[in-house]
Amino acid sequence: MASIPEPYHDLFDKRTFAHLSTVTPDGTPHPTPVWIDYDADTDRLLVNTARGRRKERNVRRNPAVGVSMCDPEDHYRFVSVLGEVTSVTEEGAVDHIDALATRYMGVDEYPNHGEETGPRVIVEIRPDRVLTGGG
Repeated sequence: MASIPEPYHDLFDKRTFAHLSTVTPDGTPHPTPVWIDYDADTDRLLVNTARGRRKERNVRRNPAVGVSMCDPEDHYRFVSVLGEVTSVTEEGAVDHIDALATRYMGVDEYPNHGEETGPRVIVEIRPDRVLTGGG
């Protein structure tokens, strides 16, 4: 298991967009732009989505994922993670999406509650390999 190096933790305080790549049923990659978060205490990347979306269905079937993100202030500074989804949980997911909405949209509450395909979930990703650059 690998960890996100401390000098890159600031990327999770900014409006840093990531690309989450999951694996479809036929084995092809499915990259999706996502809001990203990091829990340094558990060393898990966190992605919030709605149950039933393609990425959520993909990780339930195959937990192998890739995540790539660039510093919005310096596009040559990046973190790339190969890892595995260790949990998909509804617990705390609504509060989590509201916190992400504050960072990414400058609002107190995510504006699309109730317009999803299913309940909100947090996808927890264990980083197994971490590559960094530009830092």
